[in-house]
Amino acid sequence: MRALQCEYSALATHLPFMTVRPLSQSSIPVAERLGAVLQQLSRVVVGKADPLRVALACLLARGHLLIEDIPGVGKSTLAQALATTLGLNYARIQFTSDLLPADVLGVSIYDKNAQAFRFLPGPIFHSVVLADEINRAPPKTQSALLEAMEERQVSMDGQTRKLPDPFFVIATQNPVEQIGTYPLPESQLDRFLLAIELGYPDADAERELLMSGDRRAQLAELPALCDPPTLAEWQRDAAQIHVAPALLDYVQALLAASRGHLAGAKGDPGARRGLSPRAGLMLLAATRAMALIHGRSMALPEDLQAVFPAVAGHRLAGGARSGATEANALIRAVALP
Repeated sequence: MRALQCEYSALATHLPFMTVRPLSQSSIPVAERLGAVLQQLSRVVVGKADPLRVALACLLARGHLLIEDIPGVGKSTLAQALATTLGLNYARIQFTSDLLPADVLGVSIYDKNAQAFRFLPGPIFHSVVLADEINRAPPKTQSALLEAMEERQVSMDGQTRKLPDPFFVIATQNPVEQIGTYPLPESQLDRFLLAIELGYPDADAERELLMSGDRRAQLAELPALCDPPTLAEWQRDAAQIHVAPALLDYVQALLAASRGHLAGAKGDPGARRGLSPRAGLMLLAATRAMALIHGRSMALPEDLQAVFPAVAGHRLAGGARSGATEANALIRAVALP
């Protein structure tokens, strides 16, 4: 850790001689505005500062978020509060066992007056889409999201239609041991940049909730602190955060360890495959976004460690809870370069 800190100190000293792109002149206001966004979200989703920060980092990194938890802990409220605070249009899809792909993507109907088919877009054509209880729908309907999440477009009836930019899917799922759930396949889990749990509130936060009532009543009164063009600019700023070679070494070491290449380690026969190169790219994107939230122009190891369990957990073990244990074990096992 000390050696890596020394490297960052040396980089700061020699910045004029490096090809490091500094943040724009509005970088300090960006950090302050992101702080205001988090502060407003924390008034609705009480006592969940870390999950809120991770959720915002996911949006800044142009990823999608999976929230795995029991009903009633604020998953849907978080999604709606995030959309309202950032000034994005929002749609909720309640996934059920009889939901069809057309209910998500849209449908073409015949217009008798125009003598042609007319496409009626589905709720997927919103900037923030809440796929509520996604694992209650059968695999055929779940797969309708794959192209939309990966390519940000929908192909139907021989035409490809672009989705709005920004486009952000927040999916919630109930624990797989509950009745009527269909586990998400690995291919769809990999489409989610981050997977988190909200968990129960602590005693103080729960007391505040009990005294003030349901926070969803406040959603209609939340002011928009952003708009789509501003969010797109923040996303571009996040993509330009500098990552030092030493931090890239750390990323590669974590990827290798997840594949059982850690010196002296024996692979867990019950574990899934290790992290893919795409997971490594997503990890860097989330790390850069976390650095932007903290107002830094260079990503630090603590930014990476803050998002690594959420990036790696569902890819290693299929779920946020079980995977976070494995991801934290990797962080402890892999030394900083």
